[in-house]
Amino acid sequence: MKKFIYIVFIAAAGMLAACKKAGLDRFPQTSISPNLFFNTESDLSLYVNGLLSQPDRNTYLNDQSTDNVATTAAVEIKNVMTGNTNAQNITSGWSWGRLRNINYFLENYGKAQVSASVKNHYAGLARYYRAEFYLDKVKRFSDVPWYSGTLEPGDDELYKARDPRTLIADSIMADLDFAYKNVRESVPVGTPGKWAVATLYARAALYEGTYRKYHNELNLSSSANTFLETAARISGEIIAGKKFNIYNTGKPEQDYATLFSSQDLTANSEVILVNIFDLSKSKSQNVNSTVFGDYEQAPAKDLLQTYLMRDGSRFTDVANYAQLGFVAEFKNRDPRMSQTMVYPGWIRVPDPTPYIQRLNKNFTGYHQLKGYVNSTDNSILNSVDFPVYRYAEVLLTYAEALAELGTLTQTQLDQSVNLLRRRAGLPDLNLATANANPDPALQLQYPNVTANAGVILEIRRERRVEYAFENMRFDDLMRWKVGKLLTKSPEGMYFAGLGKYDLTGDGVDDIILIDRTATIPGEDQKEKNSLGIKLIYYRAGLIGTDATVYLKNGNTGGNIVTENVVRIFEEPKFYYRPIPQQQVILNPKLKQIFGW
Repeated sequence: MKKFIYIVFIAAAGMLAACKKAGLDRFPQTSISPNLFFNTESDLSLYVNGLLSQPDRNTYLNDQSTDNVATTAAVEIKNVMTGNTNAQNITSGWSWGRLRNINYFLENYGKAQVSASVKNHYAGLARYYRAEFYLDKVKRFSDVPWYSGTLEPGDDELYKARDPRTLIADSIMADLDFAYKNVRESVPVGTPGKWAVATLYARAALYEGTYRKYHNELNLSSSANTFLETAARISGEIIAGKKFNIYNTGKPEQDYATLFSSQDLTANSEVILVNIFDLSKSKSQNVNSTVFGDYEQAPAKDLLQTYLMRDGSRFTDVANYAQLGFVAEFKNRDPRMSQTMVYPGWIRVPDPTPYIQRLNKNFTGYHQLKGYVNSTDNSILNSVDFPVYRYAEVLLTYAEALAELGTLTQTQLDQSVNLLRRRAGLPDLNLATANANPDPALQLQYPNVTANAGVILEIRRERRVEYAFENMRFDDLMRWKVGKLLTKSPEGMYFAGLGKYDLTGDGVDDIILIDRTATIPGEDQKEKNSLGIKLIYYRAGLIGTDATVYLKNGNTGGNIVTENVVRIFEEPKFYYRPIPQQQVILNPKLKQIFGW
């Protein structure tokens, strides 16, 4: 039976008033008097529990902003690269109400008649939430005002200028360091404890360290190693604590997928923090209709080509790899690929026969499995837990930070990345071999990696593969300063031209591509395959025509293409977003940066 924690949301934290000036100038509910409320541990617990906010299974949809996915959604970065965007029409992200609620607690928790360790635990959780809040702001705006306390209407601080990124980043680190040292290890299931705090601490340090290293427009590269050393130290301490393990039962064909389809992750040794779903407890979520990949999003070929062969060799070293069809490109690959995306021969419940890929306009032909629940049982569909933090991230953070510092050893690689490869049944990554023979395909993607390039590129491969569709890729592209990868329109399956194709891997044809000018015959006239099953017809042609499948070279074949809009990534401008113009009007001290 799944454990489940009910979080009580109280007026002090769960019913917070809207506010003027970006949410900073009103108290939470005026009926919540700090003199009457902040007295006991129960009071502190209720308020901090009311601040709980975690990613959920919608996370599996968030790679739409990256090169992992083709999407028909109006995602912001796509609009930025293809449209006329400015501070008047990019208006999101400048919200401060949550910070007001966090700071209100931090100003009042000291009144409680409890021990210092109890106070510090709850203060640590609040500072963890504040660090999380400000990390998101730095990612979006870089320099932002730092507010460490609550404000009254008319306070001059409401109209302050941006504080420098250095102050914000140092303040985030200070908050996380305090939280790491004071938050308890033992906490209610589904809420952040010491090791969840440590995971965010390492994540934030890695982000800022690599961002400073690769973004010369900040002129902060001299301080990058300080953050990278923190990322290595904190992730190393999590590893040394031996509280977590990579989930590995010796079944490489299914262990990875278990993390994303389990009804109960509360006892999984890899999951550091879980968001629990249980329909019977009135907390449910079902993202099947969107995540599957023929409605709004679909995996991109570039992601598929990143996965290694099962023997550890590079797929992009295979002869004519770019002209391999769907069935061939899935053969002998990293098993995580077939646990992340629909593979030839996969059966979709309740159908008794293998699923045949649907080729819709603006989609790649590939379907996403990660986050999809292959069931028709409503209770199962709505009760799959979400792993907020996985130990895999800690291992990848550790390896990347050390590699960027230039101190990574083979032993440390064996303690980190190679644990993930072993779960997948792949050979170990060898440090000397990687550095002696960097992947040319990855070098083209990440041209700014120079020293220690081979192993850094392989760690980036591992990170992309291990965390595909878990909302890591966009932040990675931004911090590595490779936004130009987003200018390539996503492509899909390769077809040699018109004709019949097997998509299930049984050697029997399933579909037929005909010229876009041809007429699809009626049901009684459709050709049948050797099993006596009617072929599925598609009219192929160039994008922009009346074809039902867009191929790069029209009826002479090529990859499926999903769009023909020109994308432009302006550097460094598009690594940041403007402050909404209305806020600049309200507070003239706020100035736009990087050309916005």
